[in-house]
Amino acid sequence: MAESDSDFHADRTRTSSDDAALWRRFRGVVGDDAKVSTLQKLKLTGHGPDAFSMHISNLLPPDDRRGEALMAGIWRIGQQRMVMTGGEAPWSLEMPSRHFADRVHRFGWLPDLFARGEEGAALARRLTDDWIERFGKFNGFAWRIEPTASRVWNWMRCGPELFEMGSAEDRSQRIDALSRQLRYLAEVIETAHDPKSRWMAAVSLVAHSLCLRKGAGLSEALARLEGEVTAQILPDGGHVTRSPAHTLSSLLHLQTIEEALIRAQRPVPDWITKWTPRMGAMLGFFRAGDGALDTFNDGDESRAEVVEAALSRFETPPRRFLFAPKSGFQKIERGTLRFVLDCGEAPPRPFAEHARAGALGFEFSDGPARIVTSCGYSSEVNVDWQAAVRRTSAHSTLILAGRDSSAFVLNEETRMRAVTGPEGIAAKRLEEASEIWLDAQHAGYKASHGLLHRRRIFVSGAGDRLTGEDSLVRPVAQPPTDDKKGVPFEIRFHLHPTITAHMGRDAIRLVSETGAVWRFKTSHEGARLERTAYLARGVVETPEQIVLSGFADPNGDGSQPPNCIRWAFIRETAAPARPDSA
Repeated sequence: MAESDSDFHADRTRTSSDDAALWRRFRGVVGDDAKVSTLQKLKLTGHGPDAFSMHISNLLPPDDRRGEALMAGIWRIGQQRMVMTGGEAPWSLEMPSRHFADRVHRFGWLPDLFARGEEGAALARRLTDDWIERFGKFNGFAWRIEPTASRVWNWMRCGPELFEMGSAEDRSQRIDALSRQLRYLAEVIETAHDPKSRWMAAVSLVAHSLCLRKGAGLSEALARLEGEVTAQILPDGGHVTRSPAHTLSSLLHLQTIEEALIRAQRPVPDWITKWTPRMGAMLGFFRAGDGALDTFNDGDESRAEVVEAALSRFETPPRRFLFAPKSGFQKIERGTLRFVLDCGEAPPRPFAEHARAGALGFEFSDGPARIVTSCGYSSEVNVDWQAAVRRTSAHSTLILAGRDSSAFVLNEETRMRAVTGPEGIAAKRLEEASEIWLDAQHAGYKASHGLLHRRRIFVSGAGDRLTGEDSLVRPVAQPPTDDKKGVPFEIRFHLHPTITAHMGRDAIRLVSETGAVWRFKTSHEGARLERTAYLARGVVETPEQIVLSGFADPNGDGSQPPNCIRWAFIRETAAPARPDSA
């Protein structure tokens, strides 16, 4: 279709060569086009089975907003969009960026179209058939391991509506295309560089065995998935990336496989029943008062209904806890106040290649009102934004001399920068009566400036006051420096987009859309408001942040200014109770 036949909107501020350079820089080897040998192409040929023996269930609630937009021909990925007419596919034109194309080729949007009734289902099948005609044999970009594994999983989530409707020829072509991609995944899974590709391929191959091969190869497929679970899920149930969103998606995958095994009357492995309750408990740990997730590390808010879909599958509510030692988080809950502190180090490679340098950053909310957060993350937003929010300045913590608290080290094999450290990160918890103290620190700035960052947190018993103290401390064992020049620092508190900040003479008033009102106070001079960015709702928003800046004494002991900065959030007005909370 010619461009003149479509209302085509896209971000054209970058040339195609600029976009390709950004893609190579921030996606590394994983972003390279797939290549297949002549022998591999021969292995991909042939027909699939005549029909499914069963279908997996779709446990994810549909995204009604996305489905409605797609019905109107609006394809939006982050800040970029295409408006197509006549039900045309976005791949019929040059797409705005490689990132945009990558998200489209994953077909995560397909179940949302099927949820729009018969008209949406007809469009979903038509787009799938068009993709098969254009890319179903092989395409280097679309057939990279991770998008291929995501695509086949999303196709299979659509079940009978996709594979058992239409003419016999259409049904056969869809099953053939699915089988061809699954054979390809089985061939190349051992070469996958990144954990996401290995996980998605392992999950998809279990579904392949159950749904299309009548159980053939199931033991091997489950053994491969067990290996990924062992490698990627921590003993406390968190994902090794320390991302709440990854915990959610991984749990939903395992719940889908468990449900399919039960319907197929096959035994559920002990390792599934062992890990899913732990993951459910960790998901509950990260669930904020609005029902969605904290945005730590490589994670977004997620939709509250998706979190509920995963948690509702447990017969009894997951156990509650306030300290996740393996994942590295401390939580305080008092009344409606909720505070979560990131006190863990970066995961090992290759999981660290999307990790953050956000040591001692925190998220703070009051019931459904998110108040302090980080810049967040979204897989929908372009890759350069995803990379930018990995830096320390994107988190609600202290930044010394403009440096990251953790090092970014290039992995020559994958061409990705992995986070390491920071060393010496730890947190202690003290509870007395109804009051709670946290005392945490890290040594990420010790090598460069001889200073430790120490963060102390106190929460009142009524949950109406959150007090903090950030200090920069020269260890006793560290010899004094002769350089007396002050070291610049900033302490950032990134506010959620639902917060409106009003600068006053002695406080900053924070008003939430929910009705909650808090005041931020500090004895430190020069508190100011600045614009920041927030990605965790799928687009780049520009809320405000509170910034405290100054110059630290390189030999200071952290007991007094300028190396000791005290601040507090004080509740002025509580948010009204929700109707369903009675």
